[in-house]
Amino acid sequence: MAVYDQLFKRISYAMYVLSGMLLVAMMFITLADVLSRGLFQVTSGLLDLTFIGGVELIKYALLMVVLFSFPHSLNRAQVVVDLFTEDLSNRAKNALQVVYMTGFMLLALGMSYRFYHAIAQSLRSGETTQDLLIPMYYLYGVSFFATAMLALSALRCALHYLFNLSEDNSI
Repeated sequence: MAVYDQLFKRISYAMYVLSGMLLVAMMFITLADVLSRGLFQVTSGLLDLTFIGGVELIKYALLMVVLFSFPHSLNRAQVVVDLFTEDLSNRAKNALQVVYMTGFMLLALGMSYRFYHAIAQSLRSGETTQDLLIPMYYLYGVSFFATAMLALSALRCALHYLFNLSEDNSI
């Protein structure tokens, strides 16, 4: 079981690092798009370095940034309002976290289910992105993987709080 846990941690961390790299790539794509359009306007269209699909690249990269960063940071990035929970016992706080993480897991499972069916539908219809003509089943497949990882991460966190495991052993 520890081997699977370590594998999950490595995969989720790799996804987290990839989301950071995608965020930096988004910045450079946006910069290149703005500069090329500005150069086009300044030269009255004589110098055309604009490219098709910049907005589409940003849109799908943002989806991947969000989905890839969730599994690793799920337990680390939750905001807890101490005003409502400060008088609760640790057991009650853990119970609230179990409920919250279970809800998060169910939401991620629902998203995974929809992405799974979107893959099949996209394969049948041949759906592609508008500008770059990337087959949508690639994007749906990656999104399915990321949301399934999110569901597993939420399950791990819920079990951590349910059994009150130490931080080093579980997450």
